[in-house]
Amino acid sequence: MGGARAATAATPALDLTLPSPPMGQPTKTDLAGRRLVVTGGAGFLGAAVIERLRARGCREISVPRKRDYDLTREADAARMYADLRPDVVIHLAAEVGGIGANMANPGRYFFANMAMALHLIEQARVNRIAKFVQVGTICAYPKFTPVPFREEELWNGYPEETNAPYGIAKKAAMVMLDGYRRQYGLAGAYVLPVNLYGPRDNFDLETSHVIPALIRKCVSAVDTGAASIECWGTGSASREFLYVDDAAEGVIRAAESLDDPIPVNLGTGMEITIRDLVALIARLVGFSGEIRWNASRPDGQPRRCLDTGRAAELLGWRAAVSFEEGLRRTIEWWRREGAGARQRPGPSPSSAQCASS
Repeated sequence: MGGARAATAATPALDLTLPSPPMGQPTKTDLAGRRLVVTGGAGFLGAAVIERLRARGCREISVPRKRDYDLTREADAARMYADLRPDVVIHLAAEVGGIGANMANPGRYFFANMAMALHLIEQARVNRIAKFVQVGTICAYPKFTPVPFREEELWNGYPEETNAPYGIAKKAAMVMLDGYRRQYGLAGAYVLPVNLYGPRDNFDLETSHVIPALIRKCVSAVDTGAASIECWGTGSASREFLYVDDAAEGVIRAAESLDDPIPVNLGTGMEITIRDLVALIARLVGFSGEIRWNASRPDGQPRRCLDTGRAAELLGWRAAVSFEEGLRRTIEWWRREGAGARQRPGPSPSSAQCASS
């Protein structure tokens, strides 16, 4: 049923696109005076978030590492709270990849992402923290959501199949935050960034998303003189992409401005087909060879483009970096850092990402 859970005689239907019941007007949270924990803070989005938190004067920022805290385990999550004593938690950590990784790990991706949210939100309640910020995923939207995606459509169908376990786990975290807000008064925020890209992304061809994979393929083809590159699918699917620094600003504004975990899209509102994306990246890189499409591989969700009016209204946020400028910065970074990056594991994936091509 559109935008609502089924009602019972005792409990009114709840529309998760709006605060329910209203908890009063949110007050701006001054993060500079708080102890902050950023899960996934060593990852792609996390590094950008921490950079901006420090620019705002935040000094007490902790980044729990998996070697010290396995956040899929309740005991480790509880120990993290006891050790780090956060006032605000910004939960970015996730296990996620592109289409191939999602197809290979549906059970793991559901368990890991659901378990982390379950334990971290419960411990936020137990420890009476000031606010919990959950970064969701665009993969939570139904497969055939009308474009542009509006937050009211989140419950109007089942997600695209290759993304569903990950997307549903992330959407369940929003339901949990809403329940904890209404029953326990836990302040929360929930944002849904579209597919991210930018410098320091994961360029591993086995686990990366579409933009870093295409940049790496095209740069390699130019460097080696290859006559062609292969791309998955038909190229007909469309996507929207958000530069990582813009996403980080949106996450922080949600942490500062929201108390109720209503879903808020973060995107640019610009849609591009994968076929046009490949042509654009090839042009920017300087690759003029053949592009071969492997139609035996899946396209993923048919279309993806967001309505970001709610972010503008509630957060005063809009994307600042143009798509072509963001691609240029990312290509330049890979050409400068790529040789070393190939010798290192990719950054920890962030919850903002999902399969895209």
